[in-house]
Amino acid sequence: MIGQGSNDQHAQLQELYDNMAPEGLTPLWEVLHALVQDVPRSPAVVHKWAYANVRNYLMRAGDIISAEQAERRVLILENPGMPGQSAIVPSLYAGMQLILPGEIAPCHRHAQCALRFVMEGEGAYTTVDGERAVMAPFDLVLTPGMQWHDHANPTDRPMIWLDGLDIPTVRLFDASFAERLPEKVHPETAAPGDTLHRYGGNMRPMRGSVADRRPAQQPLFHYPYKLWRENLGNLAAGSEIDPHLGHALEFINPADGGSIMPTISAHVRLIPKGFETSPRRSSDGTIFVVVEGEGTALVDGQEHRLAERDVLAVPSWNELRFKADTELVLFGFSDKASQEKLHLYRELRA
Repeated sequence: MIGQGSNDQHAQLQELYDNMAPEGLTPLWEVLHALVQDVPRSPAVVHKWAYANVRNYLMRAGDIISAEQAERRVLILENPGMPGQSAIVPSLYAGMQLILPGEIAPCHRHAQCALRFVMEGEGAYTTVDGERAVMAPFDLVLTPGMQWHDHANPTDRPMIWLDGLDIPTVRLFDASFAERLPEKVHPETAAPGDTLHRYGGNMRPMRGSVADRRPAQQPLFHYPYKLWRENLGNLAAGSEIDPHLGHALEFINPADGGSIMPTISAHVRLIPKGFETSPRRSSDGTIFVVVEGEGTALVDGQEHRLAERDVLAVPSWNELRFKADTELVLFGFSDKASQEKLHLYRELRA
């Protein structure tokens, strides 16, 4: 913005702007400072959602509206710094979904990539292209873009999970497509757990064989808690701790060793009791879920107390440290996958 100049110059410029506006023209010099920033300045703010509070509202919604009426009974975790945008950080969406006993969330597919991180309940399932992933607490289940999926709860207890999607990213590109099956549930194409048996052990069926039944670019969609927690514990027991991350493992796509989905990365961390991580900044906006333990997140020096199942949004380039009162296990997902593909990702370790 031009800060100096005569009154006459300002008047001439304002006349110019007024004349240009109907032509869809605006002056770059008035907005350049906001468009090209020295460091990221996210419109999102750091925010914590206490699980008990979210659950209370979600169960109240369950008393009022059915899964069939809503199609997906979800409370959006909307960042207070971005009201009305259905985003938890600028590139990602998050919501808490409830499936009550006996309910079905009908089958559909869409361009958006989605993950489900189970918060509560056991025995409900997500079906992906006709194969059920029977879910337990803290399982990670993927529904990649344009793969058919539905959810059902045949148990006698509520099932709640965290949805994470790249809705804002897809919206940026105006590339949203969606379809719905006439049937509520996709016809069964494989037994539950089939994909995990074929692709989940660092092996895969020979390419081109009849056994290679999943999409080549995205074969695996279920990462059970009992497996990833054991791996994380083994890492912590047998390796030096990273001062900035604690003990950390990233979920990967076994097809290429990259991120779980093209636009979303996910990882888990274990921070030992009494340990405090060193300051770190990164350009990806990250959403954390407390899986086990208690502690504190210090974000740009501000303390946020953490308890099990709490959700914390940490936008881009905030300095982050964790203090563990007890052994602290965290799940996180972010837009790092997108940023790396665009050669935008950066981090700074103090």
